[in-house]
Amino acid sequence: MAKPLERQVVVITGASSGVGREAALRFSKKGAAVVLAARDHTALEEVASQIRSAGGEVLVVPTDVSRWEEVQNLAQQAINVFGTIDTWVNDAGISTYGLVEETPVEEFDKVVQVNLLGTIYGVKAVLPHMRIQGGGTIINIGSVASERAVPLLAGYSATKFGVRGFTDALRLEMQREKTNIKVTLILPAAMNTPFFEHARSYMDKEPQPIPPVYNPELAAKAIVYAAQHSRRNIYIGGASKLFTVMERISPSLTDQLMMAGNWIFKAQKDKQPNDRRDTLDAPAEEPGRVHGRYGHITKPSLYTRLFELTPKWTRLAFPAAVLGSFFFVKRRQES
Repeated sequence: MAKPLERQVVVITGASSGVGREAALRFSKKGAAVVLAARDHTALEEVASQIRSAGGEVLVVPTDVSRWEEVQNLAQQAINVFGTIDTWVNDAGISTYGLVEETPVEEFDKVVQVNLLGTIYGVKAVLPHMRIQGGGTIINIGSVASERAVPLLAGYSATKFGVRGFTDALRLEMQREKTNIKVTLILPAAMNTPFFEHARSYMDKEPQPIPPVYNPELAAKAIVYAAQHSRRNIYIGGASKLFTVMERISPSLTDQLMMAGNWIFKAQKDKQPNDRRDTLDAPAEEPGRVHGRYGHITKPSLYTRLFELTPKWTRLAFPAAVLGSFFFVKRRQES
């Protein structure tokens, strides 16, 4: 069983903004000691200042997760200062927006290095320490794009499929060896974070998350929940679960629905012209923030609160949801 949060040491990559930043603040409020990692030292120090002012314990370790030696250093620094790592959250992520043909190979390389290899490096760095201490929790951040690929986000989708496959394989290895190391995959739908403003885009307009969009607090709450409760997967937002179910029932019909009226392409374009600013090659070096500028299309998620974070209801509701989705898709195919 996981330690109480007030006795945990939690390492979070991608802690400078968005979901990672909110998760760090929430862990600290629960009494956990937090280790903050990201490229943006300025933003990390701003988060750390908030935590220290509230009386929390925090360590800042600027880290580029695409560099193995820096991730190794992150784990070692956490051990040197706190003596243990109870929960490790692989949250760092980047993206580009563009057709496959127009996206440079070097940029695909970068997305793979951060999103997929960064997750692998995090796991490789923390596993030896968790084995020595007899257990721990690894939380990897996937996406609805781990289950259903999205055009204009081919590189990102590929890495999130990879994160899902890597996480599933790791979980089975840990179960076979009875390590008491728990592995959870978080699968958010679109979140209202600065992620989209930070992405490099080859579109004429700024990118935006695909509606419906959810607040990052929801994903952060799920991450904190996973640090105490052993869960295989946690879907954030009803849209994440819906797309997963649709994909498993009928991928071809899901394709048709996404392409109807060119919806999936139009939904990813903001009204604002592309400002050509991004953080693909270097951090923004700014204080950072949790939220993006998409509050006007953000919705609450009753589904996540009732079912994903309340497992007994999930067991009852999921079969009914699958059956309902099956009959809905079947009716559409017959009409």
